Amino acid sequence: MKKRKGIIFTDKKHSNRAIMATILGIISLASLGTMVFLSYRQEGNVRSGYGAAALLAALYSTVGLVLGLAAIQRKEYYRVFPVLGILLNLAALVGIGLILYLGSSL
Repeated sequence: MKKRKGIIFTDKKHSNRAIMATILGIISLASLGTMVFLSYRQEGNVRSGYGAAALLAALYSTVGLVLGLAAIQRKEYYRVFPVLGILLNLAALVGIGLILYLGSSL
């Protein structure tokens, strides 16, 4: 089936803030996943650099969440990247909170 070419009657575009929020969420989740994987492989004997990585991931997630919330309020932008950025950054913050909670209870 041939793709139809047509005119799009909209002036919406993707927000740079929302794209940055999505990228920060991906970076935060990837660093947390890597940190948990390496910690599991070393049987819990981790260096202090993993804590610094978690702190940076929390900082990136917080900045990404603020950028996503700022971008979703604007009506002239598509909502795909702001929602994706908010979800990824919230997942990273929940992951960091879960790691801290489980670490303090054990």
